[in-house]
Amino acid sequence: MNTFDYIQKYPSRAKQVLGISYEQFTDLVNCAKQYHEEEQFKLEQSKVRIHRPGGGRKEILSIPEQVCLCVFYLRQIPTFEVLGMIFNISKTTANDIFHYWRQILRNILPSSLLEQVEDKEGDLMIVQEILTNYKLLVDSLEQPIDRPSDNKTQKKFFSGKKRQHTMKSQMVSLPKGKDIIDMKVGFPGPTADINLYREQQNNFSNDQEFEGDKAYQGGQNITTPHKRKKKQELNEKQKEENKVLSSKRIFVEHLIRVVKIFQVASQRFRLNANVYNEIVLLVCGLVRLRIGAFVLPTT
Repeated sequence: MNTFDYIQKYPSRAKQVLGISYEQFTDLVNCAKQYHEEEQFKLEQSKVRIHRPGGGRKEILSIPEQVCLCVFYLRQIPTFEVLGMIFNISKTTANDIFHYWRQILRNILPSSLLEQVEDKEGDLMIVQEILTNYKLLVDSLEQPIDRPSDNKTQKKFFSGKKRQHTMKSQMVSLPKGKDIIDMKVGFPGPTADINLYREQQNNFSNDQEFEGDKAYQGGQNITTPHKRKKKQELNEKQKEENKVLSSKRIFVEHLIRVVKIFQVASQRFRLNANVYNEIVLLVCGLVRLRIGAFVLPTT
């Protein structure tokens, strides 16, 4: 029994296996299949054929099984050798299927609210205006990567905080972690959070306010905890304000935890570095689908 057969038999366990519910997976398959068929139709239109269509070797896995393979890899990150064994195909075929469908899923799953409306200038301006009614939460996350072979490059990615080579991303979310508003991914681990924040501010209105941890002290329009000065203690009011801020900020940390449920965004990144940004943004799209912030169109 491969993974697809398993979730067909036990649909209630799909969230544990794939990271999304069985109903969400079914909707994802339908949208991915439609996108795939549209792309194949465009490809056929541009071909100059000698033989009639329909020849060649038939696919071993159905489209739902192929999409399942892709999402399963993102959730569990087995080696492609093991992935092939699970789905009864070769590791090369497993690799090809994963990379084909992860591009399709990336195209149909926007990683953030701003990405979802970026192609519609009027909608983007409306969303930016509405967001000023909230204090958005901001926090960063780091992921281990393999040590770069070049000595100069490896120094660039070595994080003193994590004591290993890492990539850093930064998330902006709604209060209570109800949606991912914006993501910046693929920066060297030692990059200062405040520098990412200042760059990310360009995506928002000048009046937009944020809430963050101590790493963002000194930034504009952002509320951060009171920091204890040398040989001084915080007073009771400052401690209480820190506690209130922490109770609000915890939701962005919960959202980051959901991102890290997908092991490809948590464990040491094993794929080619060139696809790092795309993979993390795809995971964010799956997280938005999981928490109900993004609903796939019905066909």
